[in-house]
Amino acid sequence: MTVRLNHTIVRSRDKGEAAGFLAEILGVAEPAPYGPFLVVQLGEVSLDFADERGPIAPQHYAFLVGEPEFDAIFGRIRERGLDYWADPFRQRPGEINTNDGGRGVYWLDPNGHILEIITRPYGG
Repeated sequence: MTVRLNHTIVRSRDKGEAAGFLAEILGVAEPAPYGPFLVVQLGEVSLDFADERGPIAPQHYAFLVGEPEFDAIFGRIRERGLDYWADPFRQRPGEINTNDGGRGVYWLDPNGHILEIITRPYGG
């Protein structure tokens, strides 16, 4: 059997807010409850949002999307007036990158997780 990522848990102060934010921005199905989690399904991989009482350590989540999806997602980022950057260190505000001949942009979720969309895999 090939090793593939199946799911990961995303810690949040309010799983409903965080899962709903991601699903709406990415334009995917609404989160579904599963046990103590709210699940955002992304193809074969799911992000399982869980409430956390303590501090949240920011994580980075990158999503490979097609050109039309990039335009739609980036449009929702701009419609919401969210800050965005061309780099994960937030040194290039209000820009997108063109790494590896594609497009990419970073923004933050309500818990400070760094989200990214790219149209080409890095190094490819």
